[in-house]
Amino acid sequence: QVQLVESGGGLVQAGGSLRLSCAASGSTLSIRDMGWYCQAPGKQRELVALVTRGGSTQYAASVKGRFTISRDNAKNTVYLQMNSLKPEDTAVYYCYARELLDNKWGQGTQVTVSA
Repeated sequence: QVQLVESGGGLVQAGGSLRLSCAASGSTLSIRDMGWYCQAPGKQRELVALVTRGGSTQYAASVKGRFTISRDNAKNTVYLQMNSLKPEDTAVYYCYARELLDNKWGQGTQVTVSA
């Protein structure tokens, strides 16, 4: 079993930066892709960024050029560097890991961007 623990959320002013971290533990050899999703109140959970085990990345159009996802396979950790934050980035951010036969989610971390 894989467990995911996120850290790094918080309150920041528009234009500021935050860095999210997600550490995986357990059967980490089974993890393929890792990434981040977000869910704002009243909205569906949506992809923010994804990184494969080999380092290929994918971003939502709304965050391209502002957010950077990275992954340290030795530490089983994925990061999301969020720059130039906007109030519309406010959401709960969930870490995600795709295993060979299952998907895992973290507990979520709140990111709030004030105008």
